[in-house]
Amino acid sequence: MLSDKLLVTTKFAPPRISAQSISRQRLLDELKRMEHCSVGLVVGSPGFGKTTLLMQWRQAMMKERSEIAWLSLSVEDKHLGSFFAYLLAALQRLGVPLENDIPMEGASGESVDSMVAAIVEGAAAVDKELYLILDDYQYVTDPRAHRFMQKLLDHGPANLHFLIASRSVPPLSVSRLRLMGQVVELDCAGLPFDLAETRAFLDLNLSALKLTAEEVHLIHDLTSGWPASLQLIVLLLRGRPEARKSLRDLGWRSDDLQTYLAEDVIAHLPEELAAFMEKVSVCRRFNASLAAAVTANDQAAQLLQRLEEENLLIFRVEADDRQPWYRFHPLFSEFLATRLERRDIVGVAELHRRASRWLAERKLLAEAVRHATLGGDLEFAAELIERSAPVTWGLDQVGPLLRLLDRLPQDVLFSRPRLFFIGCLAYVLTARPAKAESWLEAYLRSGGGQDPEDSLRLRTVQAAIAIQRDDSERIIELLEGDIHPLADDYSVMRYGPSAMLAIAYSAAGRHADALRCLDELVIPDVDRDDEMALVAEGARTQSYLHAGRVVEAERFGSDLLARSVAAHGHRSISAYLAAASMAEVYCETDRIDEAREVLANRVGLLQWAMPDTMMRATLCRARLDLLQESPDATLAFLERQERHFRNIGLSRALAHCLAEQVRILLAEGKAGDIGDRVERLVELGREYQDARGFLAEIPMLAALTRARVLQAGNSHEESLEQLRLVREFAREHQRAQLDVTATLLMAIAESQLRRQGNSQALLGEALERGRELGLVRTFIDEGNLLCKLMTAYVGKVPAQSPVAGYLDDLLARVKRSDDGDHASLSPREIAIIQLVSQAMSNKRIALALNISLETVKWNLKNIYAKLGVSSRYDAMSWARKHGLIR
Repeated sequence: MLSDKLLVTTKFAPPRISAQSISRQRLLDELKRMEHCSVGLVVGSPGFGKTTLLMQWRQAMMKERSEIAWLSLSVEDKHLGSFFAYLLAALQRLGVPLENDIPMEGASGESVDSMVAAIVEGAAAVDKELYLILDDYQYVTDPRAHRFMQKLLDHGPANLHFLIASRSVPPLSVSRLRLMGQVVELDCAGLPFDLAETRAFLDLNLSALKLTAEEVHLIHDLTSGWPASLQLIVLLLRGRPEARKSLRDLGWRSDDLQTYLAEDVIAHLPEELAAFMEKVSVCRRFNASLAAAVTANDQAAQLLQRLEEENLLIFRVEADDRQPWYRFHPLFSEFLATRLERRDIVGVAELHRRASRWLAERKLLAEAVRHATLGGDLEFAAELIERSAPVTWGLDQVGPLLRLLDRLPQDVLFSRPRLFFIGCLAYVLTARPAKAESWLEAYLRSGGGQDPEDSLRLRTVQAAIAIQRDDSERIIELLEGDIHPLADDYSVMRYGPSAMLAIAYSAAGRHADALRCLDELVIPDVDRDDEMALVAEGARTQSYLHAGRVVEAERFGSDLLARSVAAHGHRSISAYLAAASMAEVYCETDRIDEAREVLANRVGLLQWAMPDTMMRATLCRARLDLLQESPDATLAFLERQERHFRNIGLSRALAHCLAEQVRILLAEGKAGDIGDRVERLVELGREYQDARGFLAEIPMLAALTRARVLQAGNSHEESLEQLRLVREFAREHQRAQLDVTATLLMAIAESQLRRQGNSQALLGEALERGRELGLVRTFIDEGNLLCKLMTAYVGKVPAQSPVAGYLDDLLARVKRSDDGDHASLSPREIAIIQLVSQAMSNKRIALALNISLETVKWNLKNIYAKLGVSSRYDAMSWARKHGLIR
């Protein structure tokens, strides 16, 4: 046995915890169970924070005066002799009485048994709970060492606990212990940072940069919470803060990350395995069959199994078939693909073509088209789209389709009408209606569009162009009447017309017609999660919002957003549109954090969505910035959006931006800065004086803004004249939220004219309507004058009336907002802290409040920040002190 003097003592001391690390509390809560378990397994890829987690756990346990020993293993400990010597020394540091002359060289089964017996007997004699952490166990390769550890796990006393960290699953059997509830296990699925942890890590390490929620989301998505890559991005941004403008390129192009992957992950792999990984990296996801087809390696299944066992940044993904599917970590995948392209760019195209054929045979259309396009096989890609079952077509294929269409000769495209029309829609859906319009003109000039089957397709494309022009009346003209799309057509053609017609009806104030149109839209169960079907369903949420019916919008929209994300992902078009609607709902109902969260990392909502969606997302984002940042930041954002809307010719969105800027400036007492904005808005109002549908909002906005300006100048009679026009428009077009806003401003004007009876009647009407609709910020955002009116009105409302409770809630929210109390909690946060006091887990809280687990974590982070605490216990102490819980 090695002499104790020859042992490297630093192997018994863990590294120091960096001041830049964050607490992995959710994982530490899992490891807390080690007090009642025999073994803990922490298995994950390089750089996933295993050692840091163990150090944090050790530190927490030592505060409770637990006996813990640490052993860092290395490649020198792969044989039994060295491994046992260090293990014995670690156990001795725990106070286990052991002799230094226990034999182990050339160990037989009998001598291994005697070693185990000596350790078991010695540990059992210690009247304490003993914990031994074995870090980097993957270096132990001697089968005898594994047999020794197996016996120790099987026969160890109840007070001896092992916590083993390894890059790969140790060859130890813990099935029996697992059945007895004696095993704690953390793997690659649990080790990455979740969004809240990513945010905390970036806040701690990049506090000077003050990253936005969108940037945090983007970094989290880019790294998938991989701690090592997050650390490298932090270093890059510290050195080059301007690089935040190109966040998507920060990861894999980093020299540090490339070096890390090359030296710590790839360098020690056999050449055959590394080559296999590079070839299969052309696929975003893969199984053994696809990997074999792409790489022409009949050992693909065994190689994938080895990659998984060794945790080489490979993860299983959800799939419908029985064969497991995998993906590489995104940054690792790009690293591998880049290495491959540098060596054999021609061969890469052939790999894509092989993947395309395999995927096409299994009707995985989107992926097949992508690979055919990347492999340069355009004819095959075009044939794929046309011959595949239309029900498989989804909006997730817009990107591959546009890459294909941009490279197809026009005569080839015109010879395939179905493909041509779907291509036109793809351009419209990505905010390029001019491109689709020019295509249509060329197509009609060439004699296309004569087939009767193309009639609705043609009108659908024309209507889609109209919706991007904000011309809702043109949509009604094109689509009203008999809508009978071909049953076997693409889903965007089957469900798009009804969705666009419903939106146009809402713009015209025909909400009953809009809902009837959607009620008549039959979506079979097989298409329930089709992306265009989800987009069509989203038109119902938009219709509710146009009508100001926030309660119905939330009830319908929250489920739709969850389904869209589950079926197509966070960045899918259906999720984008549903998120815009829910952001407006959350913002109006004063759930500011949820509104910010749902908009985060969806920049496209501000740049390329449908005009109504872009406009609503812009106003929501501006109001969030006003509440959480500053008026100056909000005005700067609105000015940027104003330029964008002017460049793409969206006058209605431009008018809303101008009106919002004037409202903010008046609230800030800066009436002197509004002149130019008001003039431009009034000019727009005159230009669209006779407009209908969506564009009729522009003169109404001009009138509403003039009313605000007149009130600020104490010209209240003139203000009332403008507000009556606004109310007339709101009631004609069934815009109930706008009606409430106009009524509130009229109540303020009447009060300033000392006509208190009129003022209170108008306020009562607005409160009753606002309660029915579910409005909150519509009242709060009108400021102090309205707050005084509502305060004076409290005694006028019967105590048992529903309006009384509604009014009390509004005033309480105003007070919290005015106080600026750092420790004030929102109703959602209060509900969460009350459930925390009942010892509920985050998952149970999410179920109880019908919100996502991520939302619970986000709110808890905000609670801790507001209260200046760092734990559930401290938060409960504060809540108990302030009477929120007993």
